[in-house]
Amino acid sequence: MAKAPGSAPAAGGGPAGRCSAYKLALAALLAVALLQFVYLSLLAGLHGHEQRRRYGQLFPGGAALGAGLQRRAAESAKEQLRAVLAAGGALDASGDYRVYRHVLGDPARRPRDAPLLATHASLGNLGHVGTLLERWAGPLAVAVFAARPDEAQLATVLSYALGALCTQAVRERLTMHLVCPARAEAAVPDPRQPGEFARLGSCRDVFSSLGARSRAGRNYALAANVSYPNNLLRNVAREGAGHALVLDADMVPSEGLWAGLLELLRAGGAAAGRALVLPAFEIRRGVRVPRTKVELLRFLKMGHVRPFYAELCPRCQAPTNYSRWLALPLGGPLRPAYRVTWQDPWEPFYVAGGAVPAYDERFRQYGFNRISQACELHVAGYEFEVLNEAFLVHQGFKMPGDFHPQKEAENQRNKILFRQFKQELKLKYPDSPRRC
Repeated sequence: MAKAPGSAPAAGGGPAGRCSAYKLALAALLAVALLQFVYLSLLAGLHGHEQRRRYGQLFPGGAALGAGLQRRAAESAKEQLRAVLAAGGALDASGDYRVYRHVLGDPARRPRDAPLLATHASLGNLGHVGTLLERWAGPLAVAVFAARPDEAQLATVLSYALGALCTQAVRERLTMHLVCPARAEAAVPDPRQPGEFARLGSCRDVFSSLGARSRAGRNYALAANVSYPNNLLRNVAREGAGHALVLDADMVPSEGLWAGLLELLRAGGAAAGRALVLPAFEIRRGVRVPRTKVELLRFLKMGHVRPFYAELCPRCQAPTNYSRWLALPLGGPLRPAYRVTWQDPWEPFYVAGGAVPAYDERFRQYGFNRISQACELHVAGYEFEVLNEAFLVHQGFKMPGDFHPQKEAENQRNKILFRQFKQELKLKYPDSPRRC
């Protein structure tokens, strides 16, 4: 029917109606955005409270230590640093790197029968140490690589701050070593000068500072003409250990692992010539790392967790036999569950003691650095046994795009070195029937 001249437009049909609808929609969107902002703020506040509670228990502030005790700790840390750095460090076998051992920590305090967690990190990955201290209740040794003089200076400041501001319990568990290019010498930090140390008032502040520097992926992308000496760092970190678990800093062990290993070792469950393997997984970034095998199984079903290197190199972890490990009965004391024969290109994470072959320090940057050592263990006669309840979790899925542009070129160079390495093993172990 035709509309009568001069009649009012239908509700919402004219410009005024459309404007009102637009305003209502805009108001609704603003309300939703405001509610989301309030929700995220509350969530962030709860997370911050949880982090403060968590790290407050592990790393109480300087005031909690007592002024006198804190001053003595600071003086002790400074004197130790001064003595270590004044000695000038020691050059590695290649002459390319300078090693400052024990910039923090006293090896004499470490129980000889206690398993050591040995790890390595650049400054960008050093923030993971707080998580490792939380999960691993025993001694922890970290070899820190500083690629430039300013990084070496910052590393000494942070090691001094850890010794000066953290509790005795943390200082007795944590050992730090510093490795830098031979031309870059470290210096004793002066706490009177403004800078990083001036902003640190507690152990919690130190770990917050470390966490702020953490960056995901591309950890081999360093300064020009500087190679990350991963195997040198591993050797430095595990020096003097009876039994050691050697990990990258972003690998998190299952809860209670140190106590379980200590009990197993004292019961004679890790004799010489045995390497106790921990199945390794990786978890979707942002998801809480599981503490127990029960939690791990649940996260696997949800798709949050998968075997380590599942996308990049499934064969590198396949001999662990994940399906068999997942089917083991749950619970009970930590023990070896089954034996696995090493096969190329398996790169197991393991605990072993005695005269374990050193990592070959010629391998740097990406490729063949861990597999070369596992290969030598096999040729030297070691048996690999997978533990029933323990596991490791890498924080974040390993993806092809995470790597620096030179990764493939480095991998090819180390592949050629690995072929030479395998020939050298035939001369080193002439009576061994095993080959890589």
